[in-house]
Amino acid sequence: MTFSIVGRCAETGQLGIAISSSSIAVGARCPWLRAGVGAVASQNITLPALGPQILDALEAGLEPAAALDLALSRNGYSQYRQVAVLDSQGRSALFSGSEALGQHNAVAGEQCVAAGNLLAAPVVITVMVAAFEQTPGQLADRLLAAMHAAMAAGGEAGPVHSAALKVVGDLTWPIIDLRVDWAETNPIGALDQLWQAYRPQMQDYIIRALDPTAAPSYGVPGDE
Repeated sequence: MTFSIVGRCAETGQLGIAISSSSIAVGARCPWLRAGVGAVASQNITLPALGPQILDALEAGLEPAAALDLALSRNGYSQYRQVAVLDSQGRSALFSGSEALGQHNAVAGEQCVAAGNLLAAPVVITVMVAAFEQTPGQLADRLLAAMHAAMAAGGEAGPVHSAALKVVGDLTWPIIDLRVDWAETNPIGALDQLWQAYRPQMQDYIIRALDPTAAPSYGVPGDE
């Protein structure tokens, strides 16, 4: 039903999540990030509240495992949840409840953690971690490489229809927040195309927000 990769760039400290699902608009419910704090992918029979609650606990000083346990115990029905957590230092925590759908798996790697349910095979998640670890470049590129690797390894047991990519850096807002809420086929490919279009404009949007005088034309194609 859903698979995701949560990653951190050791050089920049950026945190990001890439995620895909057979359900509509996975990006509206499952990826949660806070600059300088951490990133949470809450999935399976998801409870969106888990993301902010875990991030609040991380910001209060709890380690990922304790933050995850606190949120799960507070809300109940933990047997239906699958959650992956990565904090701003690269420490991780994972949980897959006993009611996680179909074949499921969750694996922590170097500066990353991946999880999925209703998978074609558990190895899909192992492949995601390896792809993230071995791919050079920007964090977004590494996250998307993991998603493509997951699909090449079989992906979900059925078709996926939505995907999302979200990255936070030093600013209070996400520097990347791209979503494909519904596609009949290949939402990850469509998400990658969005990233390729957004990549050359990303810094311009940051400049125009922080100092409009440094971007008199606002630096973004299509602006007047």
